Amino acid sequence: MVKWSNQQKEFWLLVSKLACFRTKDIMADIQLGCYTIKSHGAKVARLHMYDWIILLLLAVIDGLLNIIEPFHRFIGKDMMTDLRYPLKGNTVPFWAVPLIGIVLPCVIFGGIYFKKKNIYDLHHGILGILYSVLITAVITDAIKDGVGRPRPDFFWRCFPDGKDFYDNVTTGVLCHGEKSVIKEGHKSFPSGHSSWSFAGLGFLTWYLTGKIAVFDRKGHIAKLCIIVLPLLTAALVAVSRVDDYWHHWQDVFAGAIIGLTVASFCYLQFFPYPYDTDGLWPHAYTLQLAEARNSGIANSFSVRPPTETEEGEGQGGIALRDTSPILDTMESGRRYGN
Repeated sequence: MVKWSNQQKEFWLLVSKLACFRTKDIMADIQLGCYTIKSHGAKVARLHMYDWIILLLLAVIDGLLNIIEPFHRFIGKDMMTDLRYPLKGNTVPFWAVPLIGIVLPCVIFGGIYFKKKNIYDLHHGILGILYSVLITAVITDAIKDGVGRPRPDFFWRCFPDGKDFYDNVTTGVLCHGEKSVIKEGHKSFPSGHSSWSFAGLGFLTWYLTGKIAVFDRKGHIAKLCIIVLPLLTAALVAVSRVDDYWHHWQDVFAGAIIGLTVASFCYLQFFPYPYDTDGLWPHAYTLQLAEARNSGIANSFSVRPPTETEEGEGQGGIALRDTSPILDTMESGRRYGN
C-alpha cells in the first residue's frame, strides 16, 4: 500500500478538483457552441468557396436570361379577347421582391446569430436562401423565355393607342408599341414575383419551423401562426400579380410550386428536418459539435493518484496518465447514452 502524508492528500484533492473543473469548462464550451465570425468565419468561407463561386455564376446566367429575347408565341386576332385587361403598374414593385424574399430573412438570420453566436447557422442560412432564390430565378426566367406566354394586358402593350393591326393572311398581331414593353409582355408564365417570394419566404418558413420546434409534440399550436406568416406574405405577393393583370392565375400557381420546391431542397441540403431531434441547427454545426466534444475530452488533462500496483514506480511519486476515472466515467456514459 502507498502511504500518503496529509500534504499529498491535499495535493491530490486539489488536482482532482482542477481536473473536474477543466472537464466542466470543456463541456460548457461544447454545449454553448460559440462559433463566431471571428473564430470560424474564415474556415467556413474557405470550405464553401466553390459554392459561392457557383452562386455568382447563377447570378450571371439569370442576368443573361433577362437580356435575351423571349419566344414570340403566335397571337391571333381572336385571341386578343382574353388579353385586353388594362395596363397597370405594380402593387409590389420589382425592387421590393428581393427585400421581402432575401433581405428580411437575412435580418432574422442575423438576429439569431447575435443571440446564439453560431456562424454555421448564419452562413448556411444566407447561402441556402441565396441558392434557393437564384436557382428559382434561373428556372423561372428560362421557362419564361421558352414559353413566351402573353400577359393579360398584352393588347395595350402591343397597341398602346388602342388601334389594333393584324396580318391579312395569318391574322397575327402587328404590334407598334414600345419594344421593351412588348418584350416584357411575352413573359407571363411563370410568375417571377411569385416564384421569388415563395423561394425566399418558403426557405424562411422551413428555418423558423426548426428554430421554434413547431413539431416538438408539445401541442403549442400557436407556433403555426408564426410559420404561416411568411407563406401568407408570399401568397399576397402572388395574388397581387393577378390583381394587377400582369399574370394569369396559372402563372402564379406554377411560380409558387417552383419556389417552394426549390426552397425545400435547398433548406434540407444544409439543415435537418424540423421534426428531427437535431433540427435546431445545420448539419455542419452538429458535426463540428461532435468533433469538438471528442477532441475536448481526449485532449483535456487528467491525473490520478498512484495505486498499490504502481508502488514500484516510486513511493509517493506522481503518475501522469492520459485518462482519469472522471473522464472515463463521462466517456462511458456518453457511449452508452448514444
